[in-house]
Amino acid sequence: MDTASSPYSTHKCSKCPGDTAYHCVSCPCHLCPQCKENHVKDLQTIDHDVVSHRDKVNYIPTQEICERHPSHVYRRYCEQCGLPLCFHCRKHRNHRQLDVRTAYKTKQQQHRGTIHTIRSEALFYRPVLLPGIKTDFKTCHTEFSLYQSEILTKAQTLKNIINKVRKDWKYNVFCDFDFKHRCLKQMIEMIRHIVGLQEYELRYVQPAFTFSALQFLSSIKTAIPQIHLTLHTSQLSMTESLNKEDVMESLSAIQITERGNRRIGNQCLLKLTSVPEVHQFFTLTGVRAGYHISCVTSDRVWVSDDENNLILTDTKGVSLHRVEDLCGGVIFGNGSHTMNSESELIYIDWNCNINKLSKDMKTTTTLIKSTDSTCEPRCVYWSPSTGDLLVGLYMTKYHTQTGMVTRYNKSGTDWQLTPPKQNDNTKWGLYSQPQYITENNNGDVVVSDCNEGVVVTERGGRHRFSYTGPPSGPVINACGICTDALSHILVCDTYTNTVQMLDRNGQFLSHLLIRPSGTFIPRSLSYDVNTHRLWVGSDDNNTVVIYRYITRQDALTDLNPATADVMESLSEIPTTGTEKPQQGNQCLLKLMSPPELLPSLTLTGVYHCYHISCVTSDRVWVSDGYNLILTDTTGVPLHRVKDSCSGMRWGNGLHTVNTVSELIYIDRNYNINTLSNDMKTTATFIKRTDPTWWPRCVYWSPSTGDVLVGMYNYITEKVNRYNKSGQLTQTIQNDITGLGLYSQPNYITENNNGDVVVSDFWAVVVTEREGRHRFSYTGHPSGSRLQLGGICTDALSHILVCDDITNTVQMLDRNGQFLSHLLIRPSGTFRPWSLSYDVNTHRLWVGSGDNNTVVIYRYITRQDALTDEHRPRPDGDAMSSSSPAV
Repeated sequence: MDTASSPYSTHKCSKCPGDTAYHCVSCPCHLCPQCKENHVKDLQTIDHDVVSHRDKVNYIPTQEICERHPSHVYRRYCEQCGLPLCFHCRKHRNHRQLDVRTAYKTKQQQHRGTIHTIRSEALFYRPVLLPGIKTDFKTCHTEFSLYQSEILTKAQTLKNIINKVRKDWKYNVFCDFDFKHRCLKQMIEMIRHIVGLQEYELRYVQPAFTFSALQFLSSIKTAIPQIHLTLHTSQLSMTESLNKEDVMESLSAIQITERGNRRIGNQCLLKLTSVPEVHQFFTLTGVRAGYHISCVTSDRVWVSDDENNLILTDTKGVSLHRVEDLCGGVIFGNGSHTMNSESELIYIDWNCNINKLSKDMKTTTTLIKSTDSTCEPRCVYWSPSTGDLLVGLYMTKYHTQTGMVTRYNKSGTDWQLTPPKQNDNTKWGLYSQPQYITENNNGDVVVSDCNEGVVVTERGGRHRFSYTGPPSGPVINACGICTDALSHILVCDTYTNTVQMLDRNGQFLSHLLIRPSGTFIPRSLSYDVNTHRLWVGSDDNNTVVIYRYITRQDALTDLNPATADVMESLSEIPTTGTEKPQQGNQCLLKLMSPPELLPSLTLTGVYHCYHISCVTSDRVWVSDGYNLILTDTTGVPLHRVKDSCSGMRWGNGLHTVNTVSELIYIDRNYNINTLSNDMKTTATFIKRTDPTWWPRCVYWSPSTGDVLVGMYNYITEKVNRYNKSGQLTQTIQNDITGLGLYSQPNYITENNNGDVVVSDFWAVVVTEREGRHRFSYTGHPSGSRLQLGGICTDALSHILVCDDITNTVQMLDRNGQFLSHLLIRPSGTFRPWSLSYDVNTHRLWVGSGDNNTVVIYRYITRQDALTDEHRPRPDGDAMSSSSPAV
């Protein structure tokens, strides 16, 4: 058939040129059989609902003929008998019947979970387990061949011994030792002796006879024969003894041990991805923040905050149920709920009892009633491996900061405290304030303690280790904690705003997440063992982000040959070279070591130096959050702006200067104004029209002439770009996954390559000019805590930023790599807070957050003017530079 001229067409797979056989309802997309197999195995799409294509298009199956009544089709289904029925199947009339289509859909729904497990797990484990089975088969065959000849020899020996035993039994027991015959013979003899005794008695004891006693005794001695009664018992005698130990040894040369179902470790199935990927995020309703998360299914979780709110929500953020009696407040701890294997919620109520909420949300049962008022439960965890309840307690008596962990096991319908073992180290003193508790795959009890870090004990209670922070980092403030399928320990550190990953022995591996977009301050963690995804709750907002950082060992790449050929062909296409770049500042300028301190100045008219905007080499605008003045290098105020925005809550980078030396600033009405360079005219450049948004910082771009404005609205923040006419041309708010980039943009600047660089209080957030997120810097070493102030860039594209925690000015390259501490607690400022780089003189102005001092540094100089290739030539020609002197 000529398919080209055929009026019919088939659906093609969305991932390859193959024909459609399946449809993914979750994506949605069409799939061929090969792509379907990859789709249901991949952890990114493991929970997707894949159906056959005919189910997707509401396929109407062919009507089936009744076997008992061939002239009729099946219409009904008997639930009691499990049989399809036609109209004439009368013996099922008294049974409960359903429409056959309804019954089919019900049965399909019942088995959907099993089908999903087979698709996503069994089909994946099969190729992983099969090589091991083949190897074991070969090993067993080799091992059996070594014992085969020995077994045959011992078997023949055993057979010979058994034959001899049978022979001895047959001839000795049943012939020579016929017990029945011997007993009968002895019984006849005994009867004869008794009869003889009776005759003697009649003869000698009767009164008619007159024998004397002596005659009687002598007659007995001679007349009565001696009777020797013996017990006829015979022991079995064999010609060769049969030793039990020898027989067992012969039979047990090869040991066969029953191990149950074949299993394979997660380390053979799973591996870490190079970079965690955002799978999904959503905003909650009904809670202020995500202080604790307990996974129910891949799309439902329980989430609680620090204000007595506990809700069940789905991945759309819709609140499905609320628990009203959860223990509330940070003082009661945060890991106050957990889930058991029956999807029942277990939580601590406000009376310090531990309750269980049934799966249907209708029944609440008290599992463990609080009886000791001197200690309170702070966190609870249900152990999937043992079914025990682990409870973190805090001693409230005498205000001593000490805690412990107790284990409860279920005895019948009651929960009983498991008595501590001899080596139990979980007595008072090991913990301070247990906040979250979990368990690792090896049975270790892992506790997040707000003062002790991460405390890990064996299942029996012996202390294994404590973790207080990475080797080159600060001490952590441990909060939410969980473990994954590879036995990693993941813990939130709200001091550095990171999620840190440890191995099972407490060795620091990496910062898995550093100030993640959308959450900014990760507070709670929950690991989904079915989809291997990590749920992260935020401390400062109601956003929950789901990450994928574990994938399966077989990469599940596209195996379709056609696609592979196309990719291979594309990889062979050469790329054209780019034009030779122009000579940049890196060829003209270089860093000095150390920076040179120039004369400083003390200002009048401001109390602090929270922001600096250079006008010329000897004039700058300086603000302290309330006052905005123009000053020179003598510190004398030359002009004051009276309507500038006041207060640190609105940010600090409140002003900037354009190319014609005009001041651009945020006024007290949150409009953005322009002050002419003669200080006589003030014009509104951008008028505030949306009362829900406030500008926090402003920057004029020398490269484009645009104005960049950091905006705030209590919930989220963004950066707006306005053109020269004051029209909004761009908004930078989210990364490619849709998560928010900014939390508190206080200062904003631009780099030579067009990158938008924002000092976001806890991190430096850098995006491309088009708005694509490039990187976020949170300190050195990676994951260290920052509290950022002023920011600027220099002629070499370095990013300079003030850190209020270390009182340093840190230097990064354009890609966010830490280079050095340019200034460490600089003299005169002590607390560097604001920066401004003068592009004409290449000098750095540093303002103090403690006082009204401004310090000027020189840390960039020109390259040596006459290198070998720039020396005068013999013909008198020379190459020279026209760059201005520093």
